[in-house]
Amino acid sequence: MMLRPRQREFVTRSIEALRLHGNTLGVAPTGSGKTICLSGTAGEFLTHPDAKACVLAHRDELTAQNRSKFSRVNPGISTSVFDSHQKSWAGQATFAMVQTLVRNLDQMPTLDLLVIDEAHHCAAPTYRQVIDKTLARNPKALIYGVTATPNRGDGKGLREVFSNVADQIRLGELIRSGHLVSPRTFVIDVGTREALDGVKKLAEDYDMNAVASIMNNAPVNEAVVRHWKDKAAGRKTIAFGATVAHAEAVRDAFLAGGVAAAVVHGEMSEADRKATL
Repeated sequence: MMLRPRQREFVTRSIEALRLHGNTLGVAPTGSGKTICLSGTAGEFLTHPDAKACVLAHRDELTAQNRSKFSRVNPGISTSVFDSHQKSWAGQATFAMVQTLVRNLDQMPTLDLLVIDEAHHCAAPTYRQVIDKTLARNPKALIYGVTATPNRGDGKGLREVFSNVADQIRLGELIRSGHLVSPRTFVIDVGTREALDGVKKLAEDYDMNAVASIMNNAPVNEAVVRHWKDKAAGRKTIAFGATVAHAEAVRDAFLAGGVAAAVVHGEMSEADRKATL
């Protein structure tokens, strides 16, 4: 699989930073081919047949997606999966679920490269356990993270793992190059701005329960449906709720307005999410 010029540049900078610093973070927005860049970078460190890498993710869908795209970019490199269904380190590149791996760290071999997809999660204790174990086994192991959202909270957790940022692809670049369409934005006043300005931040993000207490009420949800019908009726749409209960209330408002709608959230099984989508 051929990488686009900007993707190749991202990979080159990531490789250089890893060799120089031993760790690095690559930042690329949704739509940039982040997983392709991750795969291109990792493949460069697996040219020796004894080299081992682990690509870490927190969702089954991400693990499957990462493995599929990695194999397209690196067809000659063997892969395996370590999750709740199968626990294999047979491949040069193993695609692991962090929740499963952290419970089975004694099975993890010595790694030359640890790749963290959605690296803004790396401050979580589960990720830190994997990182610490990797470096304990091999102090020279390289740590590579990729994310679209590096600036969460005070960023402390990221700075503790990554000493540098290799590259950052910006949305404007992708729009100017024709890889993404320029968005049209509509801002709707539903009378909640002053209250939302008072919401406090917790460790990594805004207090979503506080946001839901402001946004999750019938007048606001009905206004969302009304404005959607005015601006986007008939278009496939994703509506993000602050909490699951908020998402369910917004769904109910759409249903009451005669619009087919369903909720998808992280506690659903992969099969249920796929069936709903």
